[in-house]
Order: sequence, then C-alpha cells, then structure tokens
Amino acid sequence: MIKIATIVGARPQFIKAAAISRVARENYSDQVSEFIIHTGQHYDENMSQVFFEELGIPCPEYNLEIAGGNHGVMTGRMLAGIEKVLLDEMPDWLLIYGDTNSTLAGALAAAKLHIPVAHVEAGLRSFNMRMPEEINRILSDRVSSLLFCPTDVAVRNLASEGITRGVHNVGDAMYDVALYYRDKARQQSTILHRLGVTTGEFALATCHRAENTDDSARLEAILTGLATVAESMPVVIPLHPRTRKIIEERELSSCLNRLVVVDPLPFLDMIALEQAARLILTDSGGVQKEAFFYQVPCITMREETEWLETVESGWNCLVGANAELIASAASKAIQGEHGRKTVTPYGNGNAAENILAQLVRQHVG
Repeated sequence: MIKIATIVGARPQFIKAAAISRVARENYSDQVSEFIIHTGQHYDENMSQVFFEELGIPCPEYNLEIAGGNHGVMTGRMLAGIEKVLLDEMPDWLLIYGDTNSTLAGALAAAKLHIPVAHVEAGLRSFNMRMPEEINRILSDRVSSLLFCPTDVAVRNLASEGITRGVHNVGDAMYDVALYYRDKARQQSTILHRLGVTTGEFALATCHRAENTDDSARLEAILTGLATVAESMPVVIPLHPRTRKIIEERELSSCLNRLVVVDPLPFLDMIALEQAARLILTDSGGVQKEAFFYQVPCITMREETEWLETVESGWNCLVGANAELIASAASKAIQGEHGRKTVTPYGNGNAAENILAQLVRQHVG
C-alpha cells in the first residue's frame, strides 16, 4: 500500500486534487492510501470548505490554518507545520499541485526529509520572475522526483532547464474535472437566475494576482477597462477578499459601480457562469484554462501566460493591465470566432489515472 500525502491550500489545488482523490478511491483503493494536509491558504468558506463538499474531496486530516502575512512569513509557517506532519506520518510520496506558497512549502519540507515529491502541473513557465508563482514552480520542480506535466510545452520547458528524468506528460487534471462536472454545474447551479443574467449575454471577470492588485495604476486600469466592457453587457466579478480590501484602501471603489460584484463563488456556480458567459476576462491561470475547456473567448489581463496553447489556438488574448486594450479586445472577441481553432493540448480527461498509474509503477519498481 502506497501512503501519499497531498498538500492543498488554494482553489486550483482543490480542483486538481479532487480528480486524483476520486480516481484513487474508485480505482486504487487497494493500492493507495491518501491523506490531505490543508495549509489554510484559502480560508474563506466559499474558497475552501464548499469546494471540498461540492467536489467530494475527503476532509483534510490536517488543517494548518495558515493564512495572511507576507510571502516569507506565510511560507515559513507552512514549512514548519508541514514538516511536523510529515515527521509523524512519514508518507511514501508527497503530492503537490501548481505554484502557490503551499506548493513550495510542501516541496521543501519533503525534500529535506528525503520524502520523494511528485509535482502535478510541473514545467509551467511564465518567464516573469517578478511573479511569486514563477519562483514557487521553478523551485518545486527542482526538488521533485516525478514531474507530471499537463502539456508538451511544459515538457520542453523542463528539458531546456536540463530536467528530463521523471518527467511525464500526463495531461491536465483540471480538464478531468471540467469534463466530469460540466453538466452537473449546468443542471444544479441557480447562479444565473440569482444574478439575473442570461446565457451568452454577460461577461465574467476575475482579478487577484499580486502583480495587478498590488500596483494601484494596474488595478485602476483593469477596473476602468472592465467598466467600459460593462457599457455593452453586464460584467460579473466574484471579488477575492484581498482584492476587495485593496480596492477600498486605495479609494477605487467607485470603479466597481458599473460591475456586478459578488463574493467568491462555490465551484459549481463558478463553472456554470464560465460556461454561460459570452466572454471571460481574468488574470487567473486556472480560469484561462476553464474558458478554453468550455470554448468561451478569454482576455487575459497580464503580459504573459503559462498556457500558451490557449493563445496560439485563438481562444485567449493577452492585453496586460491596459484599459483601452481590455475594452478593444473585448469588443473584437464578442464579434465572432474568426481564427479560433479546435485543439486538444491538455489530454483526454484521464490525467488522474495516468498520475496514479505512474505512482504505483514507481512504488512497485
């Protein structure tokens, strides 16, 4: 029996962990034993507990309740908390996801205890070292024994850095989840009715990246651009608590007047909105992909993206934090589907199966 410790802390990790935990329970219950460590990085009920309930993720055996503070403080506290759990449990593998502070803390804690690390969503690169996420993902890849890449591009990124051992293109676990919950969200969520919006007649926006929220000029430009889009259709924006606080502190609240501002949404409500939107505007890597999965045009309010496939296929457009470019790109995206290609770079929806099969193979070998 393989004992796996899973580290989660934020929305994208809950989503990917859901796919792997479900397949572990359904197909590998006699070979894999998993326990979950929740760092507490996302502690709001709508950003944490409701995800576990809706996605059917087993309750975490450990919740470190570590949230807030600067990156160093947060990561250090997580490192200490995870290390204590790992010393008590001594799993065969530590499974980490993505690029958050929780990811890096887990990777470092396990590596120093000589517990092998498996990194789901390895090999992503924005090539922007000002992003905390870029630092987290690079360092996590360096100490991982198994690197589960979602795309061929990610494999090539690692090869260019001299990392080829233990690298596997398994597909994207988020695609597994998008397919599994697509119809359920449409059938069960009542969010469109509650917000008074109609399928194909509204835009959905998110903004939470530190590079945007911590820079007053960038944040104001993004909100101004969204307000311009709202002149032609409703713009729904689930607002991250941290972003809302910054907007209030910097006296930018008037920029929200034209937008439909809601609290962070449960998973099924969010993907119901994503599927129904005419357009998605975001700085989130996960939301970019979900837009692509559901074939909804996306405008990314950053200068770069880790998900190059979404741009190359014509479904995603990079505009940075520029109000005029946001408004212009939104107008063009709404007009039609010219140049958009139907491609499947993220696998066939069986990433979780591929990951677990490889973990079992490594253990037996």
